[in-house]
Amino acid sequence: MQDKQKIAVFIDADNAPAAKMDLIISELAKYGVVNIRRAYGNWTKSALKSWEVILHEYAIEPIQQFDMTKGKNAADIKLVIQVMEVLYTKKVDVICLVSSDCDFTPLVTHALSEGKVVIGFGERKTPIPFVNACSKFLYLDEPKSTAPEKINEKKNIKSDTRLISLLRQAIEANEDEDGWAMLGPIGSHISNQTSFDQRNYGFAKLSGLFKSIDLFEMKKSGGNQYLVRDKRKKTISATEKALSKKLNSADV
Repeated sequence: MQDKQKIAVFIDADNAPAAKMDLIISELAKYGVVNIRRAYGNWTKSALKSWEVILHEYAIEPIQQFDMTKGKNAADIKLVIQVMEVLYTKKVDVICLVSSDCDFTPLVTHALSEGKVVIGFGERKTPIPFVNACSKFLYLDEPKSTAPEKINEKKNIKSDTRLISLLRQAIEANEDEDGWAMLGPIGSHISNQTSFDQRNYGFAKLSGLFKSIDLFEMKKSGGNQYLVRDKRKKTISATEKALSKKLNSADV
């Protein structure tokens, strides 16, 4: 049997919803086996009461850390120390951080420099530097939106210039001479450079995201795989063909 990746999960209980633990464990099962499961906080606080049942249900080890002074979270420091300890004393392939706290960003970049995959989970209030630093980051809460915003969801995605640029670059890196690129390599290219996940935009699959944006066109190959092309490429190709035909006519 092929060895499965070993995963260590570190939970900042003060900044993570206990009710989403099933989603987290289910997602991590795609990557390997969770060997280490730890949650950090001052467990004498009533605010962490919701975690009590979850700790037992998912075999999570609670790590107690009293608050040393008001306004300072010593539990965060304890978490960082133990992540560093695991990095250098245990054989793990994936580090998972469950928190919406941007203070863990340097920890993420260090783990990446040690060759680890870092998966993050947090709420949409999580600062972007932490989100972008992770190999993959998934939001645990739904976006707050009114009905009109839901209707204009496609328009909002289209106006996300960073996302559109990311998708176009991935297509360009894998396209053939006609501008078509296979969806699989596009997804791999994106994963290699950012924490992007289409589920954060409300789509179960990458194909669904592309279909929702009218800047791209899609078709299926003979092998029933999706191909994607930037519509601008189609316009350029048509112009080039017209110019070539004109030049050939002039030569005659």
